[in-house]
Amino acid sequence: MSAAPGSKGKVLLAYSGGLDTSCILVWLIDQGYEVLAYMANVGQEEDFEEAREKALKVGASKVFIEDLRRELVEELVIPTIQANAVYETVYLLGTSVARPVIARSQVKIAQQEGCTHVSHGCTGKGNDQVRFELAYYALDPKLQVIAPWRIPEFYQRFPGRNALLAYAAEKGIPVSQTPSKPWSTDENLFHISYEAGILEDPNVTPPKDMWKLTVDPEDAPNTPERITITFKEGKPVRVTNEADGTDVTDALDLFLYLNTVARRNGVGRIDIVENRFIGIKSRGCYETPGGTILRAAHIDLEGLVLDREVRAYRDEHITPVFGKIMYNGLYFSPEGDLLTKMVPLTQTNVNGSVRVKLYKGSLSIDGRWSDTETLYDMEQSSMDVQGDFEPTDSEGFIKIQSIRLKKWGAKFQN
Repeated sequence: MSAAPGSKGKVLLAYSGGLDTSCILVWLIDQGYEVLAYMANVGQEEDFEEAREKALKVGASKVFIEDLRRELVEELVIPTIQANAVYETVYLLGTSVARPVIARSQVKIAQQEGCTHVSHGCTGKGNDQVRFELAYYALDPKLQVIAPWRIPEFYQRFPGRNALLAYAAEKGIPVSQTPSKPWSTDENLFHISYEAGILEDPNVTPPKDMWKLTVDPEDAPNTPERITITFKEGKPVRVTNEADGTDVTDALDLFLYLNTVARRNGVGRIDIVENRFIGIKSRGCYETPGGTILRAAHIDLEGLVLDREVRAYRDEHITPVFGKIMYNGLYFSPEGDLLTKMVPLTQTNVNGSVRVKLYKGSLSIDGRWSDTETLYDMEQSSMDVQGDFEPTDSEGFIKIQSIRLKKWGAKFQN
């Protein structure tokens, strides 16, 4: 027997408009909660107004739709690029970087509306349950979390899609007539991910029509496209297209434009097996078009302008740890706070421009320059000009470096 609506408190549900969260919304009402629905616009292709109407129709007392795209780019994507952060050397953290802004906005609304609980539709085997809930607890330790896919009463009642469809029919929940695809996706303006279903076999080749964002590299234009990206203190501040003269400077517009040019040139696909935070291996396919370009250009520019020891320290102590805390959902943590303050300190001198060529799924660097940074000296580096470097100085350098090696090598003589 259902409890009286609102008798157990007020809950703000992270709502997608899909079958799962629509059923969760109604199920929470049946359990005795007043349910408010929350949607975050992080750049996914979504009919938000249709989702709003659906949430209200199935029983939400209020619906909040928050545009977080600029926050995502300026507060999470760009610092991640500045840190050159990845997870397990290849994953560009596309899902991970969106979670902090989504969770923060959800907690803020929950506080404003006097909610006692927050809820989400994450599975009990994935990373996102960890990312969201660690953020909730860090931002408001008093909030209680309802995770239906970890509640036996819920997951035993709904062991699969057919059970959810039957519940939707019983409760009058509108269901999209679009055929369910044999994989699940998560999308934001940084990337889209594909996992589960037929992709659970790591040896299954993804079908050509799975890839949503980027054109198949084989079908990409036969003419390379060239752009120039300008950075100031490690942040992209301008993109220009050599062919059509496009010139973009706004942070959000710049990133969206990089997505556009990368998508039409088939840039940004990967297919990997990764280690989830909870200990399960998972196969994932990802499209990160603009982010792939930005990271490659940023790394290249650092070679020209960043001090050797600063770069080495950052690469060893900041880059891998930053990627790990983002992946594991620890952005709102003491170590996350420390690292986000450290990253800008490594970027003071990352000023200059990089020329990038995009062609059939690949990108290469055509050149780079800086009008302000002088670590690179053409005469000093030249094999044809001596400049102010005295070659005989290298003899003493080599002698000092060889002291310990001579002692080590002597052990093996006779």
